[in-house]
Amino acid sequence: MTTPLLLSPVEARVLATLMEKARTVPDSYPLTLNSLLLGCNQKTSREPLMELSESEVSSAVDSLREAGLVHETSGGRAVKFTHNAQRGIGVPEQSAVLLGLLMLRGPQTAAELRLNAERWYRFADTSSVEAFLDELQERSEEKGGPLVIKLDRAPGAREQRWAHLLCGPVDASAAVISRSGAAAGPAGAELQARVTQLEAEVADLRATVQKLCAELGMSQPGQE
Repeated sequence: MTTPLLLSPVEARVLATLMEKARTVPDSYPLTLNSLLLGCNQKTSREPLMELSESEVSSAVDSLREAGLVHETSGGRAVKFTHNAQRGIGVPEQSAVLLGLLMLRGPQTAAELRLNAERWYRFADTSSVEAFLDELQERSEEKGGPLVIKLDRAPGAREQRWAHLLCGPVDASAAVISRSGAAAGPAGAELQARVTQLEAEVADLRATVQKLCAELGMSQPGQE
């Protein structure tokens, strides 16, 4: 029987950030420790928001390396890191994407997950997302047990949200309406998901500009 994977909240944030950046900004991947720190602490597409220190991120990276979920790459002037989440957890690509999003953004409905996954993986429809979530929830004990749980319906919400179990058990009845506006119904949730996605894209573009300016020895826009 496989021992269930148990991550700390910081380890989950570090792993999910590597998973996100590998898909959304592949030109900047693998990540240096500083880039990883910035990604973990960014103010968009994160729930909850964190203010991690470099030592906290470095310690989490070391733990994830020991677990085979993160690899260090050699070459270049700085040490960089890649993730091995899909193989390390033992799930298909689509399931890894959903777990990554749940680790980064907290509990979400299947519809929200489909929208938020657009830059990671394009699911055909919400039903396909639900199918992979059901598989993760029904994962056998031999493989380590369930990796997600379907939460109780929040007051005023039409759909139930899902949460990951990679950091341990979740109280399904203690779900609180998130700041994504679940109580506003599907339309409000969709709009907020779109806004959050655009904010994430702007943050990624800023990081790319910052990297290019550093490589070219140029001052960053607005700092002259």
